[in-house]
Amino acid sequence: MAAGTGEHQEQLQDALQPEDFAYHEDEFILEGVAWPGAAPSRFDRALLGAWQERMARGLFRYHLAELPTRVLPGAMRLLVQLNAQRSTERRRPQAVRSLTQPFDSQQFNFTQIRPGEVVLRLRRRPAAESDLAAADHALVVINVSPLERGHVLLLPEPTLRLPQILTPELLRVGLEAVLLSAQPGFRVGFNSLGASASVNHLHLHGFYLAHPLLVETAPAEPLCPTRGLSLLLKAPAPALLFYTAGAGLEALARDACRAAARLLALGLAYNVFVTRGAPPEGSVGPGPGAGLRLLLWARRPHFEVEESAAFNVALCELAGFLPVATAAAFEELSEAEVLRAIRRPLLPEPEMRRLAADLALLLED
Repeated sequence: MAAGTGEHQEQLQDALQPEDFAYHEDEFILEGVAWPGAAPSRFDRALLGAWQERMARGLFRYHLAELPTRVLPGAMRLLVQLNAQRSTERRRPQAVRSLTQPFDSQQFNFTQIRPGEVVLRLRRRPAAESDLAAADHALVVINVSPLERGHVLLLPEPTLRLPQILTPELLRVGLEAVLLSAQPGFRVGFNSLGASASVNHLHLHGFYLAHPLLVETAPAEPLCPTRGLSLLLKAPAPALLFYTAGAGLEALARDACRAAARLLALGLAYNVFVTRGAPPEGSVGPGPGAGLRLLLWARRPHFEVEESAAFNVALCELAGFLPVATAAAFEELSEAEVLRAIRRPLLPEPEMRRLAADLALLLED
């Protein structure tokens, strides 16, 4: 829940009404996306304006100033950022013991967020009046312990009480949100249970990170080209890679969730990261390209929070972005040390290749 108590805080939250943000696919930005970014889109202005207003009104657990950031020496161009307050002020992650643990109303969940924490109600306009299935919607809610500027959560209707298992409907909304942004630094991601999810209530993360990452442009090996599936090995953490130039988002969301469901059936946890990116063969220009890359990491589940670790391995770290809690970690981490830590929970390459081949067959069926 947001910071602050008392009647004044309640009045502030009640006065902040979320914008009903209806959009159509003709607003997707499918060209001209490059660093350092273009003028903000309608989506960027709505999200960042509402987010900054809530920061100014003190609805977060801490004030997020510009964070010290550096790129580690090495081929992977790992980005390290010092964010000490998130470590000390965020809510303690929930105890999780299973990849498919049911929703528990006794634990913190998003039915408890206050009205002022909701910044947007995203609603896709149907292509036709009769196309009711297309009128999906989601809430965009501030993350009160933000990693970066514009850090939000994308939620389906909270009263559905869905556990943290990714659904095609919510993933499609996340893909569309990235395409609605004119900023190459707006990313979306997901942590499963056993892969650093801290709340067992269905949600995606979204945030702006004004720095390029290698996963946007690194070349990948084709696995199932008809389904846009490749194997990305030349990255900080090897991953399955789905790509689209902007079409077929429903099919992409469905395929990625079918793959994720197979991982759960095999007893594996997973993380997802969505970013603007180049086609699987890699980038030939200076920017990431206007397409979408979706990275899916399969990993051994881990249910304990490592309080003494320099960082936890979740979607950001696997993508090469490392928020750390201490100045010592910020100043002393090396690329080799980081790569050992983020690759430790992942499958060895031979096992990953066998899994990738299995998933390619699954998607071709």
